[in-house]
Amino acid sequence: MSATAAHDHHDDHHHGPQPGLMRWIVTTNHKDLGAMYLIFALTMFFVGGTMALIIRAELFEPGLQFVDPQFFNSMTTMHALVMVFGAVMPAFVGFANYMVPMMVGAPDMAMPRMNNWSFWLTVMAFIMLLSTLFMDGGAPAAGWTMYAPLVLQGGDSFPFMVFSVHLMGIASIMGAINIIATILNLRAPGMTLMKMPLFVWTWLITAYLLIAVLPVLAGAVTMLLTDKFFGTSFFSAAGGGDPVLYQHIFWFFGHPEVYIMILPAFGIVSTIIPVFARKPLFGYASMVYATASIAFLSFIVWAHHMFTVGMPLAGELFFMFCTMLIAVPTGVKIFNWIATMWQGAMTFETPMLFSIAFVILFTVGGLSGVMMAMTPVDFQYHDTYFIVAHFHYVLVPGAVFSLLAGAYYWLPKWTGVMYSEFWGKTHFWMSVIFVNLTFFPMHFVGLAGMPRRYADYNIAFADFNAVASIGAFGFGIAQLIFVFFVLIPSIRRKGEKATAEVWDNPEGLEWTVASPAPYHTFTVPPEVK
Repeated sequence: MSATAAHDHHDDHHHGPQPGLMRWIVTTNHKDLGAMYLIFALTMFFVGGTMALIIRAELFEPGLQFVDPQFFNSMTTMHALVMVFGAVMPAFVGFANYMVPMMVGAPDMAMPRMNNWSFWLTVMAFIMLLSTLFMDGGAPAAGWTMYAPLVLQGGDSFPFMVFSVHLMGIASIMGAINIIATILNLRAPGMTLMKMPLFVWTWLITAYLLIAVLPVLAGAVTMLLTDKFFGTSFFSAAGGGDPVLYQHIFWFFGHPEVYIMILPAFGIVSTIIPVFARKPLFGYASMVYATASIAFLSFIVWAHHMFTVGMPLAGELFFMFCTMLIAVPTGVKIFNWIATMWQGAMTFETPMLFSIAFVILFTVGGLSGVMMAMTPVDFQYHDTYFIVAHFHYVLVPGAVFSLLAGAYYWLPKWTGVMYSEFWGKTHFWMSVIFVNLTFFPMHFVGLAGMPRRYADYNIAFADFNAVASIGAFGFGIAQLIFVFFVLIPSIRRKGEKATAEVWDNPEGLEWTVASPAPYHTFTVPPEVK
């Protein structure tokens, strides 16, 4: 069924198809909204990526070349806010919108009109956030964490940033409620929870995380707002407040947030690896429990971001051990992915390449995370480029690679045509080489003591920074290949027609192993038909 036919088939139930542009503005169709989320996320990915390239251009060599330090700090702040809330999260929401109803056998999302509102609210939030670049005093320059008291020194842009964060939060909470309602209420008969595809499971758990932590962020930024404009002193020591309180509230949101950005990635990879290994996923139930354990533990580790604030020894020990504990369910997942591939009849199409790179490179980020969990050594790593290396290994080869894997995997289903495998593999190898060139050297300069968020640095760090900057520009160019040689031709329906079972047997191989059907081929009972 073509996109248009699908749309006519499921249109707003009261009036016929809308003409032209209006269709996209008022649509309540989950596929339309999923596609719009994905395109919006890709746009923000390039906006945030451009900001990252400004940062890397400035850091290519020591000394101040291109931007003044204030603008440099604005770029680090905006790059993070745009990438986290504008690129990664909406992209996963796009996949959820598009795929979850189909995976559970639902006609649409549970609340189609709210779905439309969630999307447009997100767009408005980012128009507002990006408008701060043109305000007096420039965009916020206090880091994406918006730490008090630094953020309170901001110019006119500060309240606009706070308001845009509120709007993003409202949109995300509505989206999460919609996903939970869809999964719990609209499953096809016979699809019990433990028969759901893992992507649906990871999103169900992620949606609960969103509902639990976004109000906490809203509270934190509201307290910032009242401190600045209404004479309160939540975070001002002079009025009896405490700036460290802000960090506690922020990271109580911030740590589950990083799992919000990675759990759906686990779901996508758990969908793709079994298909190209021609084996059912190893340990389905343990994957569900591991996901739930990670979500639970994410709430009791927040202060590992704050080992250097002077907390009591008991606190440091508690947060250190809880943080290390997260490595256990994560290790279970990595083991299961490897066990799924073990002795499988593997082929290496682009989605599988991105998924395997995800498993390997995400593990690198996970191991540096275990290093940082150790309180005494974290004193050394804290606020250095080692931290930057760690979370970029989790978020770029982690979240972004899984998004790309999912895009390649589902594009033929969405568009009806096959993308060019040549350009897909070119994109993959450029991405994987340049992402390591960009972020691996940051481990070294970080261990040597180079601090984060500085526009200039000691000449001793020059070589590794030059390498990282070259890698960043290479990675940026690789993403243009994806847009111009994979995405646009697919959207314009240029390419071979995709078969009904796109990834069934791409190389025409004869299987020696009689594989049972993957767990997610769900058949509707005859009485329902």
